[in-house]
Amino acid sequence: MVLVQHLKDEAAKVVEENIREDHQGCSKVNTATNQTNNAASQQIASPKSFSEQAMKWWARKSLVIAALAIAGIVVHLLLRFAAQTSLFISDLPLLVVLVIGGLPMLFDLLKKLLQREFGSDLLGGISIITSVLLGEYLAGSIIVLMLSGGEALESYALRSASSVLAALAKRMPSVAHRKQESEIEEVDLQDVAVNDTLIIFPHEICPVDGEVVEGRGVMDESYLTGEPFQITKTKGSAVISGAINGESALTIRATKLAADSRYAKIMEVMRESESKRPRLQRLGDQLGALYTPVALIIASAAWAISGETIRFLSVLVIATPCPLLIGIPVAIIGSISLCARRAIIIRSPVVLEQIATCRTAIFDKTGTLTYGEPTLTDQVIAKGFEQREVLALVASLERYSKHPLANAVVAAADKAGIALPEATDVSEQPGKGLLGTVAGHSLQITSRNKLAEQNVPGADQIPPIAGGLECVVEIDNRYAAVLRFRDAPRSDSRSFVKHLGPNHHFNRIMILSGDRESEVRYLAEKVGISEIFAEQSPEDKLAIVRKETALANTLYVGDGINDAPAMMAATVGMAIGQNSDVTAEAAGVVIMDNSLTKVDEFMHISRRMRTIALQSAVGGMTLSLIGMSFAAFGYLTPVAGAILQEVIDVVAVLNALRAAFPPKVMHDL
Repeated sequence: MVLVQHLKDEAAKVVEENIREDHQGCSKVNTATNQTNNAASQQIASPKSFSEQAMKWWARKSLVIAALAIAGIVVHLLLRFAAQTSLFISDLPLLVVLVIGGLPMLFDLLKKLLQREFGSDLLGGISIITSVLLGEYLAGSIIVLMLSGGEALESYALRSASSVLAALAKRMPSVAHRKQESEIEEVDLQDVAVNDTLIIFPHEICPVDGEVVEGRGVMDESYLTGEPFQITKTKGSAVISGAINGESALTIRATKLAADSRYAKIMEVMRESESKRPRLQRLGDQLGALYTPVALIIASAAWAISGETIRFLSVLVIATPCPLLIGIPVAIIGSISLCARRAIIIRSPVVLEQIATCRTAIFDKTGTLTYGEPTLTDQVIAKGFEQREVLALVASLERYSKHPLANAVVAAADKAGIALPEATDVSEQPGKGLLGTVAGHSLQITSRNKLAEQNVPGADQIPPIAGGLECVVEIDNRYAAVLRFRDAPRSDSRSFVKHLGPNHHFNRIMILSGDRESEVRYLAEKVGISEIFAEQSPEDKLAIVRKETALANTLYVGDGINDAPAMMAATVGMAIGQNSDVTAEAAGVVIMDNSLTKVDEFMHISRRMRTIALQSAVGGMTLSLIGMSFAAFGYLTPVAGAILQEVIDVVAVLNALRAAFPPKVMHDL
């Protein structure tokens, strides 16, 4: 009873916390918005989906039935052995358990049978009916306890797994500082509307996506993007919800509702990861479909040969397949929780099984096998310009860009000890590149093709294309320089690629990139990959991945928005770094840390989860079959069989719980 009470208290606590936190972390639409947006936002912001509400209700129901069963069994034993009452009186508590607890279970099983769902819990229902017909009320009550306790434990495991989601919700502010004229007021996050002016104080978390309208500072977006550096923010810069402000206050204009912002999307991803049922769980149903007729055959044979109906009940009682009903879900949810604690978000739990079947690994280049942090390697300066001056002007402008090459330019200027003047009129327009004014000079940082289209004076001095990445600089409407970059491979890229074949059974490894062939081939040689596809558009990537997936199961790993279609076409799509909402939604796995080691950790957690789940299921079934043999020969009564089955259940669940705890070795890089 202490255990049941503890489970009740913990379940109630989890439910209350999640409801409270979801009310704080999610927003509703301002009444001024249109009805369509209102309905959509409330869908996202709703504290719990229908399935989650159903899960809460079922958890409470199972806990109540389990508590009732324990109370009924204890009262029965006290009346029978301590008070020594008549059998009729002592059996009354058991009859209450069977009526109140057993009938709802039988009703649910009947609905499943009418829907032609012959699950592994069918044996439990047959056992309850048989125990009542034979007057074995104690055995029947123990079966009710076994089934309800198993369902309560599974529901508790599912609810406990949402602790990662709760941690995300706790991190999000519940209020925002809205500025109206000269007044600043605190408002609930749900009351923030698009175009509201908000103040983000130093070291606060940004409540919604928006645009800076006043102030200058930096923000830490690493929690959301995986990029480990501070992002400079000035007028016109975009800010994302969940980012941590630096030491300067910023005034922003909200461009999205809280329910539509970046952070809310990540939370939505987490909710989806907890609600989807994987194929491995269906494997449990398949095992149960084989196990159930075997158990019925053994029980029927024992009855037919011995002529004792009690043996039929004894066999069915010990055959109750709780290792299938509990062990596999607990192993799955435990692995999802372990992944989340390791900064690996499982959006579609089916990938935990599918990754082991993948034989072709396809990688995007930038930000996946490389750091996504190019370094400035060469500066080709045009006549009439001086190298340090060009670098100073370009770096001053690049401070306000999120382009991968921007940080490389700024880092080179810092290393050279160059003081950077202030930039104004900064804009980054599609097709034009980065524009602005620095120290009285107009600047444009773009590509050679875009510059050639503008007929800029001096464009004939642009040198031929070389290996690596590049950008072209125009100063005061004249060609000024070509800056060349290299994106260094990750330190663990080569060892990671090398171990995929022998350790994870991949037969083919390839790079699929939109970059120039010279740059892709340079990286491929560095990391040990011989098969490459360069200068590929998103449509080309999609076609290649579909073709490869038709030949063998594929793993696609990328980090950019142009990877999303290919990720969806692959058997397992994996996003690294959360650089794009679209990419994260297309992927089955999201690696929050920008690390290939985490990719390897996911593979090991997946393989271990499958092993543990099958150990719990098959091991529990094997022990039950041994127990059934003893019961068939008359060595176990129904009550003794029920107790033995409880021991088997505990062993199976304890083994399944291992999936939630990290092993000594998380990866083999």
